[in-house]
Amino acid sequence: MKNNQLKEVLYHYCKEFVNSKLATIEKTIKSNQEGLASETKSSAGDKHETGRAMLQLEMEKAGQQLYGVTEMKLVLERINIQEISSICKMGSIVKTNTINYFLAISAGKIVVENETFYATSSKSPIGQLLLGKKKNDKLTLNNKEFQIEEIL
Repeated sequence: MKNNQLKEVLYHYCKEFVNSKLATIEKTIKSNQEGLASETKSSAGDKHETGRAMLQLEMEKAGQQLYGVTEMKLVLERINIQEISSICKMGSIVKTNTINYFLAISAGKIVVENETFYATSSKSPIGQLLLGKKKNDKLTLNNKEFQIEEIL
């Protein structure tokens, strides 16, 4: 697989990851809104209020998750996967002597043609460490040293 195709596959995976999370959160919000709307005052009193409070907490949690996923989506929109650079930056594929990374969002492990990559955010410890580095740079994270072999 060519380097630009590999970037496209990794980028597409990250977009699908965000869209999937977004759909799940929106479903949760809709369900909670329906739950709040259907809650009616009953003779249970305190039970009713507890139920509403729990739904309200779930709504707040879903709202925070929605904010985080929206941020991920914005990060992806700013990445130009066509751009080639010898310096690690957003959208770079970074191959090291131990692990391969795709600097974009934190989307976890991605396997492409039996090669493993970890989609990582620039805000993560490894992402911060990689940004601005060049081929052959040696880095240390958690007392483990590794070297950048290639930047795509």
